[in-house]
Amino acid sequence: MKTLWEIMSWVSEKSRFSKIENYIEFAKYYLEFIETELQAEIIAQNETNYRFFQYRRDGEYNITRPVNGDLFFKLADYESLASSFEYTLENIRDIKDDVVQRENVNRFIYTTQQAIGCALDALPASKTNTSRKVNGDLFERLMQMIMRQMGFLIDSETLNVPIPQSNEQMKYQNDIEIKVNGEIVAIGSVKTSSKDRIDKIFLDKLMYNRLTNTDTPHFAIFLHDVQRAGKEPNYKVGQTFLTGHFKAYTIGLNPLDGVYYCDLRPVMKTDTLLKEHIKSLDNLLCEDVWKYAL
Repeated sequence: MKTLWEIMSWVSEKSRFSKIENYIEFAKYYLEFIETELQAEIIAQNETNYRFFQYRRDGEYNITRPVNGDLFFKLADYESLASSFEYTLENIRDIKDDVVQRENVNRFIYTTQQAIGCALDALPASKTNTSRKVNGDLFERLMQMIMRQMGFLIDSETLNVPIPQSNEQMKYQNDIEIKVNGEIVAIGSVKTSSKDRIDKIFLDKLMYNRLTNTDTPHFAIFLHDVQRAGKEPNYKVGQTFLTGHFKAYTIGLNPLDGVYYCDLRPVMKTDTLLKEHIKSLDNLLCEDVWKYAL
């Protein structure tokens, strides 16, 4: 078993996550560690399916981000799926009608990425900004790898789009570009949460399509939209999803062509408009993304 120091050192080096197998290997070590080496597991006061992991002295007694226990695998369950995960991705359309396998794909990705996020939460407070950047970059990289494993040609690049009636160009840094015969057929944004980012994604679609005179689909992938709230010992889950902003941009500006979460908020399952536009991540992988390659 790895020590927390070894886990923190590993997760701080993005170069160690160059293949899907690297992500899986890290997640296994992290899940093994938390089975026996935590100070405490704290249940959220307002949404009891969420919990926070508290580290011991070696982790400065830090408390992690919220983890959805309905999605987060224990080590044994994670290991049982790990060996076949890449094969499942290569043949993912075969499980389109299998509810259990689709849920497992969603949970596997959630657990893999949350292992990274929670490990980064053990780092000192002085490294919070760096940790946030590492977590976001690794999630973006993971989703790129997953789509390549599925057989798509995926690029992540900065596009220089000419501005009409001007000699200037507007730069677009795209997390995911799906290409067919060298042409961009869809653009994806990958973020761990929509907090402080959702407005830009809607505006990027509007401006890109106007400047290029195209109707290129834009979709967004989010891991979750929760954060820790409250004070010890009454820790709670706070929602970072801005329902009003999302609805305003969807109705008043332009709807995105798909919004996908590993960890859907309850309102996304009950609100009529949100249900129409927001789905779980397996919907993108098993069904929706294939429409762009036709």
